[in-house]
Amino acid sequence: MKKEVVLAVNPGSTSTKLALFTREGSVYEKNIDHTGTAICNMHSISEQLPLRLEIVNNTYKPLVKDYKPVAVVGRGGLVKPIISGIYIVNDAFMKDTISCKYATHASNLGASIAYGIAKDLSVPAYVVDPVTVDEFIPEARISGVPEIQRRSRLHTLNVNACVRKEAKKLGKKIKDIRFVVVHLGGGITVAAIDGGKIIDCNDALVGMGPFSPERAGALPLEGVVKMAMSGDYTFKELYKKFSKNSGLKAYLGTSDVREVLHRIENGDEEADLIFRAMIYQICKEIGAMATVLKGKLDRIIVTGGMAHSPTVVRRIKERVGFLASISVYPGENELESLAAAGFRAIDGEQEVLIYESD
Repeated sequence: MKKEVVLAVNPGSTSTKLALFTREGSVYEKNIDHTGTAICNMHSISEQLPLRLEIVNNTYKPLVKDYKPVAVVGRGGLVKPIISGIYIVNDAFMKDTISCKYATHASNLGASIAYGIAKDLSVPAYVVDPVTVDEFIPEARISGVPEIQRRSRLHTLNVNACVRKEAKKLGKKIKDIRFVVVHLGGGITVAAIDGGKIIDCNDALVGMGPFSPERAGALPLEGVVKMAMSGDYTFKELYKKFSKNSGLKAYLGTSDVREVLHRIENGDEEADLIFRAMIYQICKEIGAMATVLKGKLDRIIVTGGMAHSPTVVRRIKERVGFLASISVYPGENELESLAAAGFRAIDGEQEVLIYESD
């Protein structure tokens, strides 16, 4: 009897990651690079879909002859605020993501690519924990300005995957845990988890929390207003500056933490200062989320690409280790998390939700 597999698909701006997982783990992973191809010259998500789907089809079909596909799971994309979970891919989800109704991002292709493959294989297609998952407590939404509401935008997929792993390791039910989870990537998420719900977090995209390798984080408002009113930037230019060209990249000319640490080892004092400032801000945000949980937290979890660095982890532990024990899950683990969710859905271990458009 052929082994059952779940296909996981994660579209990015210049690549599409594809993987096959059995219940025991990965049997195939590939990062399909689109650099220099027609995809990079396409101006809309919908325009990219047919070619992306064709490339993925050509890649996976020779691989599944020795396996039995049971589901396809795609990266969720940006939809309206929803609770975390596994969602069946339906017309409403595909319409809201492909039209970029709520925001434009390559992950918006995930649902439609998964559906296209699943239809061909006659299996269900799912998406899991989009970045717009919103489980805030009411007071977390208040910004201080009535016209502006705090929003939940975070690395939900990896955050929730780490929560499940740590709860299992501790022998606790998810409904009984209280964690602060820190995802350290190009953007940074610091989230308070209470009973499996993400009740507060910084906005990992623009305008809140620590600066990151590429993003500005929270900024002094007077400076932001002056830049916005200077006439030197359009809205789109300023948004891009704060979301993609700030943080380590702006100060040091690189968003590669490995390069920054190499500079520090070679005596670069400016690199050391900026890096220390980033860690300082990350730890301040961890402290803030600890107060959301009233100081009663079972663990601090550090994950994401930067968690591979012993220096990053050590410096965080030095500042916040007094709050709780720290567990480390390096990497983003997105394909693994998608596939695991697919098996939970197929095996009836987690309820499958239905997305409804506004």
